[in-house]
Amino acid sequence: MRAVGLSTHIWANNTRSILLLAGFPVLLVAMLYGVQLILLGLGWYEGTGQGLGADMALAASWLGYTAPLAAVIAAVWFVIAYLGHQAMIDAFTGARKVDRKSEPELYNMLENLSISRGLTTPTLRIIETDGLNAYASGLHAGRYSVSVTRGLLNTLTPDEIEAVLAHELTHVINKDVRTMVIAAIFAGIISVIAELVFRGLFYAGRGRGSKNTNAGPLILIGIAFAVIGFALAIVIRMMLSRTREYVADAGAVELTKNPDSMISALRKIEGRSSVRAPDELQAMFLDNQPDGRGLEGLFATHPSIEKRVKALVEFGGGRDPGKWTPPSAAVEPAYETAVPTS
Repeated sequence: MRAVGLSTHIWANNTRSILLLAGFPVLLVAMLYGVQLILLGLGWYEGTGQGLGADMALAASWLGYTAPLAAVIAAVWFVIAYLGHQAMIDAFTGARKVDRKSEPELYNMLENLSISRGLTTPTLRIIETDGLNAYASGLHAGRYSVSVTRGLLNTLTPDEIEAVLAHELTHVINKDVRTMVIAAIFAGIISVIAELVFRGLFYAGRGRGSKNTNAGPLILIGIAFAVIGFALAIVIRMMLSRTREYVADAGAVELTKNPDSMISALRKIEGRSSVRAPDELQAMFLDNQPDGRGLEGLFATHPSIEKRVKALVEFGGGRDPGKWTPPSAAVEPAYETAVPTS
């Protein structure tokens, strides 16, 4: 974990943020071109009658008018997202703002950790759900926020809660939070556009015949462009380096000087992190493990808890108490003793 280097990690996150912003208009134009091919194939616009290549060139020429419109839409969306991203995230996750008066112990923990790193204390939010999870959000200093679930507060010890807060604060320090917010906004709007496009084309195509002899190929190629744009948005979100969680775990240990608390917090969170939120936002959470099997490891946005615990034991000098069982369901001790691996 230490071999990554904090400066390198922050530089990589800044680079990813720039690439995400630059890639959004490109994917939008690709999807737009696909839609134009489909509309041409469906007969909404008259083709050239000179073959598939000529019709594709005709659709490409329309981008001279439609691409600037797409760029304006992208710019408007980013302005809206920049000004209202936190309100959007709160609406989707159900997070509500709390202060020192309503949550004094939790607020003091976050404030003390922030002061130790010379940071402005992020806004504190709570999600009223039994799931055990947390996330940081925000795009720049003074507007960062740390949100935790009620289930987390009810289950973890104060030392473990402090470790989770330190983990999320490390995301703020490392600029991970900015990258993930941009990715969520980016992938989210692409998903919405794709869904609207496919629904619109489904209804547009019903009852309308096409005289274009290239209708089939045009529609197939157009769908391919739209699907590729949609798929790339998902892939970009999933390919954001998973090392961010390892580095944040290590940062939590550095802030609290207590690797055992971070490990025991992860063990309690393991298998209990489910929170209702869109997939685009799930990648921002402390833990986001897919329910399925097979290719889940390939498309997971987070490394497994097992791997994270192993890294903390190996590099942080912590002790793994093993898998945790809630006391109400436990006949034996709450932790199943971990078997050391050579």
